[in-house]
Amino acid sequence: MEDSLRTRIRAGDEQAFAQLFRAHATAVYAYAARLTGDRSAAEDAVSLTFLEAWRLRQKLLPDSEWPGRTPESPEDGGSAQESDDDGLRPWIFGIATNVLRNMQRTARRHSAALARLPRQDAEDDFSEVLVARIEDAERLAAARTALGRLRKREREVFALCVWSELSYAEAAAALDVPVSTVRSRLARARQRLRRLAESELGRRSVIRSRGKPRPSSPTGQEKVGRTDAARLTQ
Repeated sequence: MEDSLRTRIRAGDEQAFAQLFRAHATAVYAYAARLTGDRSAAEDAVSLTFLEAWRLRQKLLPDSEWPGRTPESPEDGGSAQESDDDGLRPWIFGIATNVLRNMQRTARRHSAALARLPRQDAEDDFSEVLVARIEDAERLAAARTALGRLRKREREVFALCVWSELSYAEAAAALDVPVSTVRSRLARARQRLRRLAESELGRRSVIRSRGKPRPSSPTGQEKVGRTDAARLTQ
């Protein structure tokens, strides 16, 4: 009988690990990209996740200790069923979550260091003005800003369950928390995200309206006040 993928990974089988990478790298990248909003950072997260997975491979539970089933009650989003990859998806997403936490801590330290440097006047980027005029881009930016304002644990659960489509049980395994905790965090995240996104869209709308140019006259010429007219005739 052929050894399971879990057993082969624990034994350091490079082909088995390559199979793991092919199965989950794209999903891990999407998860990281949505949490960071940065494609380059997401690529780094994928690399670090699988390097860490290789380092921790022997900490995987052996087959004798792994139940081989994903127990999900109907209220948890499904019925009990056999795991198609020996439960490795929640394991790899758990590692990815820890990697992203470390990257965020490093980014915060880097930003704090930059903030202590003397500021330089930056030129306006006209491309940002163009993007701000596109409604879809505006909503995406508002949603990303709102997501960043969620509590870290709520943001992680939302990304795992909604974007990466992990079940409650898989997300619970990835985060090492009970399923009930995943459910409550996700409910709070959805409520807060909706409220924060609406608030952010309103704020952006106000800023955009304040920046509109003054309307011109029907002839295409600006209206000139009496004082300005007097000055022009002198």
